[in-house]
Amino acid sequence: MIWSLLFLANMIVTGIPTALLFIPWCWLTGNVLPLYKGTRFMLSSSCRIAGVRLRPEGLDRIPRDRACIFMSNHVSNLDPPALISLIPGRTSAFMKRALMNLPILGTGFRQGEFIAVDRTGNPSDAQRSVAEAQRVLSKGIHITTFVEGTRSPDGRMLPFKKGPFFLAKASGAPCIPVSIYGTESILRKGSLRMHPGPAHVVFHAPIEPANYATREELMQAVRVAIASGLPEWMRQ
Repeated sequence: MIWSLLFLANMIVTGIPTALLFIPWCWLTGNVLPLYKGTRFMLSSSCRIAGVRLRPEGLDRIPRDRACIFMSNHVSNLDPPALISLIPGRTSAFMKRALMNLPILGTGFRQGEFIAVDRTGNPSDAQRSVAEAQRVLSKGIHITTFVEGTRSPDGRMLPFKKGPFFLAKASGAPCIPVSIYGTESILRKGSLRMHPGPAHVVFHAPIEPANYATREELMQAVRVAIASGLPEWMRQ
């Protein structure tokens, strides 16, 4: 448990000053960048101190002049801090609405323009989330989403949710497939015990939604790209 405790301790030691300093600063100035950069430092330093060795590939494939939709598989609770700490520029993300209502943390998420998701199955709720994501993209902010909608219980890829592909077709923003592996061994689903090791994050070439006639074809192209960067056993 020592690595888990080190991770948590660093999150507290760096996270509390970040929140106390930069949430009020954002209120006063409207500038969220210090809060965002402080949060990224908190995430990346917590990974390092817990023995998580981030191994990014393909960062040079990411367009620097367009807001993108990063679409990743999901195998561990460690995936969000690993991915967000590597994405160049600023990213928003889809998030359960309940997390947006947490004290202090929820304020930071709202200031960062993270997008609340209601998992009700109601089409109007989904449309609201997509519309909010389009607004965020139009400001030049990336969107990050885990397209399976939940963590895989055993590391193997799950079916994809349709929502991110509605957003991609509606906005025309390039999709960046991301393959994450290694984190499933560092922090397993259902466990709080962390184990040091490499976390591989592979960024693939952009996929343009306009090149695909349907959302289903776009979804399949993204799935093939993500699978290509994973170990064979995870592609099942």
